[in-house]
Amino acid sequence: MKDVRKAGILMPISSLPSPYGIGTLGAEARKFVDFLAAGGQSCWQVLPLGPTSYGDSPYQSFSSFAGNPYFIDLDTLAEWGLLEPGEYESLDWGGDQSYVDYEALYRRRFGVLRLAVSRLSRGDRFEMRGTLWNADWLEDYALFMALKDRYSGRSWLEWPEELRLRKSAALDQARAELDGETSFWKGVQYLFFSQWWTLKEYANQKGVSIIGDLPIYVALDSADVWAGRSQFQLDGEGWPTEVAGCPPDAFTADGQLWGNPLFNWERMREEGYAWWLKRIAWQFQLYDTLRIDHFRGFDAYYAIPYGDKTARNGRWRPGPGIEFFKTVNRALGKKDIIAEDLGFLTPSVHKLLRNSGYPGMKVLQFAFDDKYSDSDYLPHRYPAKCVVYAGTHDNDTVQGWLALAPRRVKSFARDYLRLSRREGYHWGVMRAAWASPADLAVMQLQDVLGLGSEARMNIPSTLGNNWKWRALPGACNEELAQRLYQEMRVYQRLPKKPVPRAKRPK
Repeated sequence: MKDVRKAGILMPISSLPSPYGIGTLGAEARKFVDFLAAGGQSCWQVLPLGPTSYGDSPYQSFSSFAGNPYFIDLDTLAEWGLLEPGEYESLDWGGDQSYVDYEALYRRRFGVLRLAVSRLSRGDRFEMRGTLWNADWLEDYALFMALKDRYSGRSWLEWPEELRLRKSAALDQARAELDGETSFWKGVQYLFFSQWWTLKEYANQKGVSIIGDLPIYVALDSADVWAGRSQFQLDGEGWPTEVAGCPPDAFTADGQLWGNPLFNWERMREEGYAWWLKRIAWQFQLYDTLRIDHFRGFDAYYAIPYGDKTARNGRWRPGPGIEFFKTVNRALGKKDIIAEDLGFLTPSVHKLLRNSGYPGMKVLQFAFDDKYSDSDYLPHRYPAKCVVYAGTHDNDTVQGWLALAPRRVKSFARDYLRLSRREGYHWGVMRAAWASPADLAVMQLQDVLGLGSEARMNIPSTLGNNWKWRALPGACNEELAQRLYQEMRVYQRLPKKPVPRAKRPK
């Protein structure tokens, strides 16, 4: 966060337009970069890029290092000579272009990718070497996915004991028997990162930096936990003793039961937080700035007995505190990090944020719950060192929020923000963010487009209808870019200098 008064847009890769079921890293991604540059935006914030598991959440991934196979652009593979257009263009990718049909993707995308990977050996340009091939997570991830296929997608906790507990002889035998399958999963990662680093380089050349998103926790059914059980609070068989979540509050009487395994912070501290250092270092191979989700969990985390159906019986336990971030700074140098400091905050969390030096987050939708309150989320109270959002991926869109908000909330927001239907409530809310003292203002694309609740990305603690929204082709047009540019000019958020050209990993 070295430059002041910047602006950006939050847009998941999955939400980009595409005729093949989901947004990808191809031409439409580059068009979106062009739109950002034309609109005077300095940043593109994305959601986590990992391969999604059951529930389709990018915050529950099979790996915190690997890339999502769904994001690999098929037209680009055809340009590389790895596919014929007829091998994928005629397939039914499900639904329409306004939402993601994950079942259709699961049934069809991997067959197409197998064709592409089988042709990777053609030509020297596809020689697999360098940064990715030297990454020590890749072997475990590829074997994890190959075994997952062998056992019909079942969790590693349901695999035979010798594999579940990673007995050396069993792992050696599995590697020998599944060599072709592990090669496939490595090839998929090669394709993903080849396309991702090309896109990031394009964005940086256009003056757009990439903000990534790092979930604090990893999924129980992941290569991270299977290969690194000692880093987590698990029993001798690999089952969690307690799991992550949030306590009950005014919005959720039962709290939130996330179910992620908790970290063995004592063991991690003894090892110099090596697991975390590797994880964060890899993220900065992918992004220019990193948003760390659930920052308050480094101060204290909420632990719920494994097997409970709600979060009511959880209790707070101490996290690693400022020692962790000092270790990160010593090992990796000072990095551009945004702290997601939302939720139940205590004085010790505020102190940790101050001591870390990271900017925290402000969400405008949180500012108007009480009539004429003095909330820290009101723009006139912002410090410069923060990042303001109208709403995040866990919030409704601005239009949806105001349509459903209680009368007192809507009245306060109208008075404070001087909202008018003629202009559009979304523009009034976004202008307040852009006009605020915050160094960086990030808007969801749904809000820039003025969409309602139908475009909401996620409703926390629900399953089945999240992570599906997609922008329609042509939504990010020249007229909209010009309007954004003028707003950036008025509120002095135009880019001051280009982003340093990305160094593509070798």
